[in-house]
Amino acid sequence: MSAAREGELQHALGAWFAANARPLPWRAAGVSPWGVLVSEIMLQQTPAARVEGPWLAWMERWPTPARLAEATTADVLRAWGRLGYPRRALRLQGAARAVVERYDGELPPDEDALLALPGVGSYTAAAVLAFAFGRRSLVLDVNVRRVLARIDAGAEHPARTETAAERRRAWTYVPDGDSEAALWSAAAMELGATVCTARNPACERCPVASHCAWLRAGKPEWDGPPRVAQAWEGTDRQCRGRIMAALRAAHGHVPRADLVWPDPEQLGRGIDSLVADGLAVARGDELALPH
Repeated sequence: MSAAREGELQHALGAWFAANARPLPWRAAGVSPWGVLVSEIMLQQTPAARVEGPWLAWMERWPTPARLAEATTADVLRAWGRLGYPRRALRLQGAARAVVERYDGELPPDEDALLALPGVGSYTAAAVLAFAFGRRSLVLDVNVRRVLARIDAGAEHPARTETAAERRRAWTYVPDGDSEAALWSAAAMELGATVCTARNPACERCPVASHCAWLRAGKPEWDGPPRVAQAWEGTDRQCRGRIMAALRAAHGHVPRADLVWPDPEQLGRGIDSLVADGLAVARGDELALPH
């Protein structure tokens, strides 16, 4: 795509975002960089609709890294509730403690420093840099990857694994200016989340449909390996979630005999994995949240 066409694409997408962006609470004026980081950790593998309530409650209770750093692990895990993947809660508290120890409680506006925080990977560091500090970065989540796969490569879905070549190509779409780049990242992500979705994309509502190679090619179907939805019912993840729900509700020790699951072997495996991950502590035949 020529530089002129890229400029048209960026302008059209930015104007669409200004008029159609969802009013998510972490996008509100005055939200701190810490609030942005909390949202990004919560949004990992979790839809925005499920995150809004927990994020608001979390920020009311722990509005700064210092406040979260002082909390008990049990309180943090209870507050995480049913967001799933509770190790994220432990990593977020670890990040809060690191920010307090290294940066006097203020999130650093530096990508390498952000990457050094517990639980912060390349996507999260780039997202915080863009959305909290308005800096140029490469925000490449699954939604942005899908948008670029369709616009640029003419493919229904991006490759399963992000590649160096994909990152280099994605950088060419990021505007040079900081504010323009941050807007591009937010708008491309929003387009992928609400219009250019994985299933049944609303191409008739797409503000950049005229730039889309996939649409011009007649929307050819994905010809890569089958994309299988992740199972939940009866999985180890569901078993672990059931155990965590019991521990959060108990506010104390829970006898193993009170943990109900149809497969005793899977239940034991779930308990052992939660203890190994630091999400539970065992004392004899009882289990509890860590303190």
